[in-house]
Amino acid sequence: MENYFIGIAVLICSAIISLFFKNQSTKLKCVSIGAILAACATVSAATKALIVGNQECILHLGSIFQNVRFVLDNLSAFFVIFISIMSTLAIIYSNGYLTPYINKGKDVSAHCIFLAMLMASMLLVVTCQNALLFLIIWELMSLSSFFLVIFEHEKKEVINSGIKYLVYMHVSVIFIILFFVLLSTNAMSLDFMTFKEAIKDNANLANLIFIFGFIGFGIKAGFVPFHNWLPDAHPQAPSHVSAMMSGVMIKTGIYGILRTIQFTSIPKIAVIYAILILTAITALYGIAYATVQKDIKKMLAYSSIENIGIIGIGISIYMLATYFNHPIMALLGLCGSLVHILNHSIFKELLFLSAGSVYVKTHTKDMEVLGGLIKKMPMTALCFIIGGIAICALPPFNGFVSEFLIYLSFIKALAIDNFGVFIAILFAFSALALVGTMAILCFTKTISITFLGLERSEKAQSIETDNPKSMLIPMGLLGSACFVIGLFPQYIFQYALKPASVLIENPQAGETIAFLSSVSKYILILVGLILVITIVKKLISKTPQIYSTWGCGYNKLTSKVQYSAASYVSPFSSILKPLFKRNTDVRKAKGLFPKEAHYEAEFDDIEEVYVINPIIKLDEKFLSKFEKIQNGDIQQYIRVGLIFLAIALIAALILG
Repeated sequence: MENYFIGIAVLICSAIISLFFKNQSTKLKCVSIGAILAACATVSAATKALIVGNQECILHLGSIFQNVRFVLDNLSAFFVIFISIMSTLAIIYSNGYLTPYINKGKDVSAHCIFLAMLMASMLLVVTCQNALLFLIIWELMSLSSFFLVIFEHEKKEVINSGIKYLVYMHVSVIFIILFFVLLSTNAMSLDFMTFKEAIKDNANLANLIFIFGFIGFGIKAGFVPFHNWLPDAHPQAPSHVSAMMSGVMIKTGIYGILRTIQFTSIPKIAVIYAILILTAITALYGIAYATVQKDIKKMLAYSSIENIGIIGIGISIYMLATYFNHPIMALLGLCGSLVHILNHSIFKELLFLSAGSVYVKTHTKDMEVLGGLIKKMPMTALCFIIGGIAICALPPFNGFVSEFLIYLSFIKALAIDNFGVFIAILFAFSALALVGTMAILCFTKTISITFLGLERSEKAQSIETDNPKSMLIPMGLLGSACFVIGLFPQYIFQYALKPASVLIENPQAGETIAFLSSVSKYILILVGLILVITIVKKLISKTPQIYSTWGCGYNKLTSKVQYSAASYVSPFSSILKPLFKRNTDVRKAKGLFPKEAHYEAEFDDIEEVYVINPIIKLDEKFLSKFEKIQNGDIQQYIRVGLIFLAIALIAALILG
C-alpha cells in the first residue's frame, strides 16, 4: 500500500505548499497538481488490490489506538478509485469556477486546505479498519466539508445551511459511536476484523447494531427522513464542492452501510422490509421535490436523495434475496447498487459542474430567469443534456445500466414462492418505475427552461462565450464516461463483481455477463442507426425556405409567452398537492390593457415545515429560559458550573 499512502501524503503536502504562494490562482493550481498525482498513486494501489488481492498496512499508533490496520480489499479499492478520480476532476474544475471570486479579492488559502482534507479523509475512511481512528477521520471529513460549504460565509443563508449540515452530521456520529461501542465492547477490540465473529451468535444484538449503523450512515447518505440537510447545504456550497459532496461524499454513507451488513450479516426479515419501504419512499420523495424546484442546484440536491433511494433499493433486494437464499437475485441487486454508486457519482458530478458553469456566467441558480443558453454555452448545455439523459436511466448512457440490473433482480425475485416477497417486489418495482417517469419530467423541465427557448432576463442575454477549458475538460471527461459505460454495460458489471465478492462468496455471473453483452450489441446498433440517419439527413437536406405566415396577432415571440418552470410541472404538482407546502406570490392582471401580472410559487419541504421547524422553535423556547445566566457575571458562571459538577458526581455515585 505504499503508493496509496504516498498519494495521500502528496495531496496533503500540496495543500500546505499552496499556502506559501501569494497568487490565489497558483494556490489552486498547486492543489490541483497534488490531487492529480495523488489520484494516480491511489488508483494504482487500488487497481493492484483488485487484480492481485487485498493490500494491508499496519501502523503502530500507541496504546490508545493499538495496532491500526489500513486495508485495500475489493470494496475499499472500488471506493478509492472513484473517490480519487471524481474528487480530482472537481478540484481541477475549481480553477475556473473560483476565478471570478479571486478577481474580487477572495482568499482561497483555507479553501485549498479543506479541499485536500476532504479528499484525503474520504480516501482514508474507506480503508481504515480501526473503530476509534475511523470516527476521527469521519469527523475530519464532516468538518472539512462544513468549511467548504460556508465558502461564502458573508451570506447569512450560507452560514445557516452550514450549521444545519453540521448539526445533522453530529446527530449521525452519535449513532455511529453507539454502533461501534456495541461492536467493540463485544469484540473486546477496535479492529474491524474481530466484529463479525463477536456477535454472530447474538441475533438480537446484531439487529440492534444494524439499525444504529443504518441510521448513522444513512444520515450521511441522505435517506428520508434524515435528508433535510442535503437540499440546504448543496445549493449554498460552490459547485465543485457540491459535486464532491453529492457525487462522492454521501457514498461514504453507503460504504458504511455495506460494512454494517458485513459485520452483522443479514438482519431479520421485518427490518429488511422496513429498509426496502424506506429506500423506495426516499427515491419517490426525492424526485417529487426535485421536480417542483426552480433552483437548479436545489433540484439536483433532491435528485441526489432520489438516487440514494435507488441505491438503497438495490441493497434491500440483495438482503431480501440473501435471506431467502436466492444468489442470482442477490448478485443482481448488489451489483446494480454498486454500479449505480459509480454511475451516480459520474452523472451527478457532471450535472453539478454544468450547473456551476451556468452560475458563473449568469450569477443565478433560478432557472426561471434563464433560457436560450444552448446557443451561447453549447458545451455546457451538451454536458448537462448528457447528464440529464443518464440520470433518467435512458440508453445509451450509464444510468440505464444500473437501473436495468435492479429491474432484472425484480424479475428474478418472481422465482421466490413467498407472498410477502411478491408484495415487496411489486411495491419496489412500481416505485422505481414511477421514479423514472418523474425523473424524465424533472429533467425535461430543467433542460428546456434553462437551455432552450428565448432568454428570460438580461442575465441570460449578457452571456457571450462558454466557460474556460479548466471547467469544460472535466465536464467533457465525465460526459464521455457516461456514454462509454452505457455502450458496454458488461464490463462495468464485471468491475462491480469485485466489490460484490466482499458480501457474496464466489459470485456466479456468467449468464448475466452474456446477457449484458447482447444488450451492448443492441445499444451499439441503436447508436449506429442514429448516426446513419443523422448523416443521411445532412447529405440530402436543403436549406429551408422561410415564409412569413399570419402571427395570430403576435408580431414577435417574447420570453413572456414561454412556459415557466412552475407552469411546466403544474399538472404534476396539483396531483400531488398534499405532499407539498406551496407558497405563492400572485399579482393578477387588472384592466383591459394590464401592464403587469406576476405569479411565483415556492415549495417547502413538508418535513422541515411540520417536523424540523417546530422542534427548533421548542428548543429556542427552552433555551431562552437560560438567557439570564449569560449576564457576564463570572461568579455566577462558576456557581452554575459547580452545581452541575455536584449533580454529575452524585449521579455517578448512584449509578456506580
